[in-house]
Amino acid sequence: MAHYTITIEHYGLRLSRRKTPEAVADPVPVENPALQAVLMALEMREVIGTLTEKWRRIGRDIGFGIGIAHGFATLGTIGFEGRFDYAAIGTVANVASRLCDEAKPGQILISPRVLTKVENTVKVEPVGEFTLKGIRRPLAAYNVVATISA
Repeated sequence: MAHYTITIEHYGLRLSRRKTPEAVADPVPVENPALQAVLMALEMREVIGTLTEKWRRIGRDIGFGIGIAHGFATLGTIGFEGRFDYAAIGTVANVASRLCDEAKPGQILISPRVLTKVENTVKVEPVGEFTLKGIRRPLAAYNVVATISA
């Protein structure tokens, strides 16, 4: 858990009560939040990959896939008296969630908008178009393979 906490602090990520990533660049803006999200996802994949291998050896088959979208969202506290959560809502949050649902274990799926922000920094492979619930048209997705060495 310590490495996860360090990763989150390094990339300026805010967490919800469930300890799941909510939004990069909230509350403090960062340069190229799409790239920061992808770099964080690569680091998380490496760390979680090590853990899932250990779990697999003891009979626990746990996968870990990530979906990343970039755009505007409404951020804030939602809920009712006695139960409040911090959340990002809007199309971009929906796209990220749906890409996460489509991601196979070890995949980091990004939207075309994210690709335009990171294409000179990371190597990707197209995975095709997905029809995502709540999204009108099929959306192309790309799997992040690795960073491009300088």
